[in-house]
Amino acid sequence: MKNLIFINGTMGVGKTATCRKLQKLLPNCVFLDGDWCWDMSPFIVNAETKNMVVDNISYLLNNFLACSVFENIIFCWVMHEQSIIDDLLSRLKKQNYRLYKFSLVCSEQALISRITKDIKMGIRSEDVMERSIARLKNYFHLDTYKIDVSNISAEETADIIFKQIMT
Repeated sequence: MKNLIFINGTMGVGKTATCRKLQKLLPNCVFLDGDWCWDMSPFIVNAETKNMVVDNISYLLNNFLACSVFENIIFCWVMHEQSIIDDLLSRLKKQNYRLYKFSLVCSEQALISRITKDIKMGIRSEDVMERSIARLKNYFHLDTYKIDVSNISAEETADIIFKQIMT
């Protein structure tokens, strides 16, 4: 049976780094970062583009689930509302898979430190800070397994997820 692994969290919490580490641990694994499905310039968020990205993600996840090559499908994205997760899951074809849902959470201070580092490296712009901090509290209310990443690395986080999946 396949594993479909959702990893979410606010911007800058370490989703992508964790997924890249986890992908190396899991056999026959594919990784989809939801941000890749709407990497556009200019970046426009409205009803049309939101629907487009969810369609794109759903299409790719359904294809990965249908492909016999993959046993593990990792998906990460900023899913700060339960309705986003539910909408994505409702668009997936009924296939035989185990679903794992993880939220990466951290303290506000840890998040500020991570985003500040990203800004200095040119990975993020300063406007991300306020939005990311504002959304942080949302993840504690989702129907997901929470992992506090305040004081652990992406590699340690991937190990925790790996152990949850493999037990």
